Amino acid sequence: MIEKSFIAIDLGATSGRTILGTLKDNKIELRELTRFPNNIVSIHNHQYWDIWGLYENIIEGLIEAKKLGVEVTSIGADTWGVDFAMIDRDGKLLGAPYSYRDPQTINMPDEFFNLMPREKVYGKTGNQIMNFNTLFQLFALTKTNDSAISLSTDLLFMPDAISYLLTGKKVTEYTIASTSQILNPRTKIFDAELLKIADVNPAVFGEIVLPGHIVGSLTDYLAEKTGLGKVNVVAVAGHDTASAVAAIPTETENFAFLSSGTWSLMGIEVQEPIINEMSYEQNFTNEGGVEGTTRFLKNITGMWILEECLKEWKKDGHNYSYSELVLMSNQKSEFHSYIDTDQASFACPLSMTKAITEYCFSTGQKTPTTHADFVSLIFESLAMKYKYVFAKLKEFAPFEIEKLYVIGGGSKNSILNQWTANAIGIPVYAGPGEATALGNLLVQAKAAGCVESLSDMRKIVINTCQIDKYIPTNTSEWEVNYLRYLEIIVQS
Repeated sequence: MIEKSFIAIDLGATSGRTILGTLKDNKIELRELTRFPNNIVSIHNHQYWDIWGLYENIIEGLIEAKKLGVEVTSIGADTWGVDFAMIDRDGKLLGAPYSYRDPQTINMPDEFFNLMPREKVYGKTGNQIMNFNTLFQLFALTKTNDSAISLSTDLLFMPDAISYLLTGKKVTEYTIASTSQILNPRTKIFDAELLKIADVNPAVFGEIVLPGHIVGSLTDYLAEKTGLGKVNVVAVAGHDTASAVAAIPTETENFAFLSSGTWSLMGIEVQEPIINEMSYEQNFTNEGGVEGTTRFLKNITGMWILEECLKEWKKDGHNYSYSELVLMSNQKSEFHSYIDTDQASFACPLSMTKAITEYCFSTGQKTPTTHADFVSLIFESLAMKYKYVFAKLKEFAPFEIEKLYVIGGGSKNSILNQWTANAIGIPVYAGPGEATALGNLLVQAKAAGCVESLSDMRKIVINTCQIDKYIPTNTSEWEVNYLRYLEIIVQS
C-alpha cells in the first residue's frame, strides 16, 4: 500500500479539530494538528454557531499540515447533524447558522403535526421526532418570516457548508441530509410534501452525493494561503456518527454500537430502514451510513450533562481531568440516585447542577451534595438509560446482538463502560476513541483508491487500534437497581 496522508476536519457540538491521518502498511497513524472550541453564541435570545471562527481555525490546521512537509491527498469535514447555513444568490452566507439548541423550535413539531399527522411525518422519513430537526427549524423560520430564509437560494448542512467555504462548490451529502426529517430513506430524495408544508422551495437543496464524492479542490486563495496547493475536498460521511460507525472495528454483523460523546447514539447497522408502528412508538431513527447502510438508532443525551456541570465547577476553580472524574465516580458508586437524562429540564438549563438537584428532590430521591455525587449519578443514570434503549433495540434487530461497541470519546471512560456491560448483560468493546476521525479519513482513502470497501476500512481500524473488553459483572444487582430507575423516570 502506497503511503498517503489525508486531513479530517472533525467538528463536534462543543469542540473542533483538524487531524492528519497517514495510511501505511494497512494501518493509519493519527496526528492532531489543531484543537479549538466550538462555542454557541447567544445574541438577542437566539443561539448561533460561529462558522467564521470555525473557518479560521480550520485554515490554521491546514497551515500546520503544510509545516510538517506532508503531501496531503485530500481533506474532508464531518459535523453534528440537522443544522445548516443559508446562502444568498451572490454566494454569501446569510448570517451565522442557528444552533439546534435555539429556542425557536420549541413546540414546532406539534404545530407542524396540525398540518400533517405525526405518524405520516415519521412514515415518510423514519427519523426520530425531535424539535430541533431541520424540518422544524425551517418551519420555525418560515412562520416567523425570517428574512434569511426568504433570501436564501441554497441551504447547506454544516459539513457541506464547510466544504463550500473551502472550495466554492455546493453539494448535499447523503448521511448528513438523512438527519433532517426531510429525506425519504427509501428513495433517498427530499420529500416534496414536507417541504411544501414548511413553505420551503425544494430547489434550495443541491445535488445529493454519497460519501466519497469529490466536491472540488481548495480555492485559489486557500491553496496559496495554506501552501497545500489545489488539494481535493471530499464529501465524507458528513454526519459525525456516520463516520464513527464506519470505523467500528468489527468483522461480523451481529453488533450494536454506542457512539458516546456530547450525545450518545445507540443503534444497529442494517441494510434497509426499519419504519413500522413499533419504531414510531419507540421514536427510533433511520439515518444513512456508508455504502448504502442504514443506522437504526436512538439519540440519547450523553456527556452534555456532565460537560455543563464541569463548566460550572470550573468557574469555582475546579478543573477536573477525565481520569479524576472516573476515579470520583468509582469511589461514590454507593450513591444511587437517578435522572432521566433525556428529560426536557436538562436540555439547556441555566444551571445543570441545579436542574439535577431539583429533579432528584421532585422524585423523592437523595440529592447530590458533592461533585463526586453528581458524577456518579450522571454515569449510573447513563448506564441505566443505555439498558433501557438496548432492551428496545433488541426487539428490532434482525439478528442476535452479541456485543456492544462503544466508540468516540466515551470509550475512554472505563467505569461507565463497565457499568454499561453490567447493565445490558453482554460484553462491551471500547474503542476507538477517534472513531469519527478514522471514519472520515478512511472514506477519503476509499475515494483515493487506497481501500475498496467498508470491510477493508474496518480491517485497517482493527490493525490500528487497541480495543478494551468489558465483561458483565454483578448483573443481578443492576437488575434490582434498574427496576428502581424505571419507577423514578415514570414520575418525570
